Amino acid sequence: MTSADSSEDLTIVAGVVSRYSLYDALVSINVPNDKARAVVDAMERDLVSTIATKADLQLLRQELVTALAGRDEMNSDLGSLRNEIALVRSDTTLVRNEMALVRKDMELLSTTMTVRLGSMLIVELGLLFAALELT
Repeated sequence: MTSADSSEDLTIVAGVVSRYSLYDALVSINVPNDKARAVVDAMERDLVSTIATKADLQLLRQELVTALAGRDEMNSDLGSLRNEIALVRSDTTLVRNEMALVRKDMELLSTTMTVRLGSMLIVELGLLFAALELT
């Protein structure tokens, strides 16, 4: 017999003793026997349904361990997600930098095109004036 078994036995014995002492107390104050027994039975039913047994507590402990293990897994998943978000932010920064370079290239091309167009107009005007002088 283990200490757990002996403590359960003591609990049962204490429950039986308290049940009979309650019954005796009710009878001693002139409560009819059947009503005293009904009170004791009702109280015993309530106690059985509301008091947790060791098995109930062990089951609860197992459920908590499982829930905490799930939380640890969720935390590791959350860490992975944070790393992925950091990579996306890094990629976004690279894209912004490349877009800035493209804008600068476009401005340079715009300036180059303006200079070429101006040069072409000057050459055309020169040819036009040369053609007018020849006529």
